[in-house]
Amino acid sequence: MNYRKFSADKIFTGYSMLENQEVLITDAEGVVVDIVEREHAGDDIQILNGIISPGFINCHCHLELSHLKGVIPEKTGLVSFILSILSQRNANEETILEAMEIAEKEMINNGIVAVGDISNNALSLSQKQKNNLYYHNFIEVSGFSPAIANLRFDSAKEVYHQFKNCFPNQTSLVPHAPYSVSKELFHLIESIKETRISSIHNQETKEENEFFQTGRGDFNRLYETIGSDIKSFYTYSGKSSLQTVLPNISIPEKILLVHNTVTNQDDINSLKVKESRTKTIFCLCINANLYIENSVPPIDLFMNNNLEIVLGTDSLASNHSLSIVSEIVSIQKHFPEMPLETILNWSTINGAKALGIENTKGSFEKGKKPGIVNIVGITKENTLTTKTAVRVLL
Repeated sequence: MNYRKFSADKIFTGYSMLENQEVLITDAEGVVVDIVEREHAGDDIQILNGIISPGFINCHCHLELSHLKGVIPEKTGLVSFILSILSQRNANEETILEAMEIAEKEMINNGIVAVGDISNNALSLSQKQKNNLYYHNFIEVSGFSPAIANLRFDSAKEVYHQFKNCFPNQTSLVPHAPYSVSKELFHLIESIKETRISSIHNQETKEENEFFQTGRGDFNRLYETIGSDIKSFYTYSGKSSLQTVLPNISIPEKILLVHNTVTNQDDINSLKVKESRTKTIFCLCINANLYIENSVPPIDLFMNNNLEIVLGTDSLASNHSLSIVSEIVSIQKHFPEMPLETILNWSTINGAKALGIENTKGSFEKGKKPGIVNIVGITKENTLTTKTAVRVLL
């Protein structure tokens, strides 16, 4: 058997950091054989600077919005961002396809090996069928008015079945967000009994909670602009957006709550009952939060509650790059006490577990093919100074 051997200043296994110059051994295809002490590894070792890590798992992306890179202004707030997406997401199909191909190459070059990707249409399907990356496809449905629930559900099901035919075990039909899905539409989504993994945009801005708690705030501007007469059907609950919609979610084994910028302790407490049926995973996309709202999620609160955390990049409409390392750099900037080892755990094995691929990716364990990424630019305090990683082997 032909072996490949890699060593670096440190090896992050997916679970812990090894600092004794061990050697990672794979076969020619990148399948992990073992990690051994250097004195027992023999010759032909590829020695790298920095850290070698399993490939990254990007748990939240919108590949189909890649053509909007640099188009939408920063820090305008979520409602203005949504309105910009609605008015500018449609473009020439060739332009969209080309942008997705470039964006996927960027993810690959930045060491990403698997993606939880949001799809509102089937345009990304042709790119995903090339199998350059592993994708779990979250087919997203929205419609806040109960009158359009069946229409929106039937339309989303058509896209869902297109993906399901190609990726039978990697496709879910999911709600967009609390403020964009009616109770009736939630119930229709729940009728897809085979959904194992779900996803929902959660509490990205204080205005989202305000809309559910008091009925006031900037979200009224959203509905007025798109011509939705919510007064005919909407009554605010007096609770946060998450607490309002939790009773409508019961089917999936696990659900990714994405963003969570204004999630608080009361919201976390409300999840405890839900945890008996559905595992909740907190997906952080800090660079998108900074891009849209100039705010960050309360990561220290999540850590204090021992929550399951993973990372995502969101889209190029709301981020300057699709790089998990860039997300790590931003987390360390705003939460300097957060250990690099912990954040790398979120980026690798936690992400793999969230997408249900922990048997093949996310850690350097025998028999897995997780990809290998070289992270450089690390200070003696384990702080990253670079926003990119170098792919070694995928």
